[in-house]
Amino acid sequence: MQVIIGTKIGMTQIIGDDGVVTPVTILQADPSTVTQIKTVENDGYNAVQLGYGQGKNLSKSVAGHVKEAGITPKVLKEFRTESAPELKIGDKLTVESFNLGDKVQVTGTSKGKGFAGTVKRWNFNESRNTHGFKGNIRRVGSIGSMYPQKVFKGKKMPGRMGHDQVTVKNLVVAFIDAERNLIGLKGAVPGPKKGIVTIKGKE
Repeated sequence: MQVIIGTKIGMTQIIGDDGVVTPVTILQADPSTVTQIKTVENDGYNAVQLGYGQGKNLSKSVAGHVKEAGITPKVLKEFRTESAPELKIGDKLTVESFNLGDKVQVTGTSKGKGFAGTVKRWNFNESRNTHGFKGNIRRVGSIGSMYPQKVFKGKKMPGRMGHDQVTVKNLVVAFIDAERNLIGLKGAVPGPKKGIVTIKGKE
């Protein structure tokens, strides 16, 4: 099973033997520990729950839940699988489960941008700023005062921008350092530095 949890460190470049420079994102992916196994017979679906990092001040319910695995994780994440996983509680998944050239998908939380207007958030055009115009060039304008006399859900309007779950697919593993638990992916990974991401390949 090719799944690990990591922390984004930042971007850099690596130079191949052929002299080609490749931009990569470096992730610190310390071993992820299996804390729970779910099966169709017991839970209705197959899944593996992984614990990552070193947490503190765990609640009694979480501490009791991970006691068998022998860890105090900062993050707990569950990954569904098609078949019953061939793992047991306490097993560790590391960067060595991936190989150079593997294609993976990375899920993280994008950077939060705060409250934003429609020009920045949705790439709207500004209004005319000519003689006789009121000067509200970045406002939304009319959103429909007649039929149907309501605003439909999903209408593009000002609001909170960013801090959403984002998944980037088909990133290529370009660098692996098993001794320091580092993995480098060709291209950009969502989220800020020190953000938690999940790296998932084929089962």
